[in-house]
Amino acid sequence: MDQASKIAELNDRLRRHHIGGRVMITQGIQALDQDAVTEIIAAVAAFSDFTPDNDPYHEHNCAVMTVGEHRIIFKIDAYDREMTFASPDPADPAVTVRVLTIMLADEW
Repeated sequence: MDQASKIAELNDRLRRHHIGGRVMITQGIQALDQDAVTEIIAAVAAFSDFTPDNDPYHEHNCAVMTVGEHRIIFKIDAYDREMTFASPDPADPAVTVRVLTIMLADEW
């Protein structure tokens, strides 16, 4: 398996199952009613429409989508274990902390 495939697998695991990192929602998402928040989190987990336009490096780390009436962005960042710098090897979970951030598009 090449590096991009390993990274995509780890990113998908976090996005789908919330395993292998941290999941953050922004204040804009938090301000929505609970049904909308639940629907957005489920839609991000189910997302599979990765294309060359939204996934040029094949790492499944970012996309823009519409959920109900809300335009959503999710992104996954890979940090070093201290969360100070970028991970030295995002394909290696032993040296990486992944953070999935889910936000309203107008918060970008």
